[in-house]
Amino acid sequence: MKWTVSLDEAHTRLDQWLAHQVGCSRAEARRLIDDGAVRVSGRPAKKGTLLLAGAEIELARLPPTPEARRPTPEPALPLEVLFTDDALVALAKPAGAATHPLRPGERGTLAGALAARFPECAGASDDPREGGVAHRLDIDTSGVVLAARTRQAWQALRVAFAAGRIEKEYLALVTGAPPNEGEVDAPLAHAGHRRKVTVVEKWLNHSEDWSNHSPRPRPALTRYRVLARSTPGRPEVALVRAFTSTGRMHQVRAHLAHAGFPLVGDTLYGGPPAEPPGHLLHAARIRFPHPVTGAPTTIDAPLPEARRRLFEAWLGAPPPV
Repeated sequence: MKWTVSLDEAHTRLDQWLAHQVGCSRAEARRLIDDGAVRVSGRPAKKGTLLLAGAEIELARLPPTPEARRPTPEPALPLEVLFTDDALVALAKPAGAATHPLRPGERGTLAGALAARFPECAGASDDPREGGVAHRLDIDTSGVVLAARTRQAWQALRVAFAAGRIEKEYLALVTGAPPNEGEVDAPLAHAGHRRKVTVVEKWLNHSEDWSNHSPRPRPALTRYRVLARSTPGRPEVALVRAFTSTGRMHQVRAHLAHAGFPLVGDTLYGGPPAEPPGHLLHAARIRFPHPVTGAPTTIDAPLPEARRRLFEAWLGAPPPV
């Protein structure tokens, strides 16, 4: 498909223009651009490009339909249900599995297993890819994930997340010798790296106006408490319980690395490699207002046995959880 940018459309961002032109979300337009499906006047496009009048836009393919973006039901995948009622399902995500697909047809995700057992979840979320899942955990992170069974419940959970009314607790194995307790109150943003976030020191020190920065640094607070330390003669590591209510991407990983204590296995943020590969982080507990009744609700996800053995191998003693 081809279009020519009119004079009235000049100086519009490419992702915004494309979303309007093909009737998709800006996120989907950005995915098309990132995938190389869009060219501007014969050249590969960038999502932040400001269009000039007369520029020719080529689109190699249309975005997938909402139905095509839904997770593929996979009844053969294991699914551990921690809690369920008429409004929601709480699941234990295993380490190594994506929470939901990023591309049509992607398999092996938690949302795919969910769609097979709770098909009503597939229509609960705004983004069909999410299949009712209300938040994400990184692939290497294990632990509790909430999913909605109705659109009303999904919207209520999303509002609670955005308002900071959902509290999460993590178990993290970190390098070094952190103090017995502490906190990191530092904004996070993408800074030239799609897969990584960073603390924005200039924003912290108010030495630069970041009001027009895209994306703007987002406030984030992580508190932590040491539960155990490695035995003498072993590499210096500690098991900490981390507490968050802001839920930014990679928040616990980035904050603990910024404090000088990156997670074991988190090579992206400066941690030592682990075997098997992957950072050692577990979402152990979530507290939230029930999406229908508003009642305070707590869901615990026990530490998986395989992960418990890894923690014990690094600590030299069973983890006290």
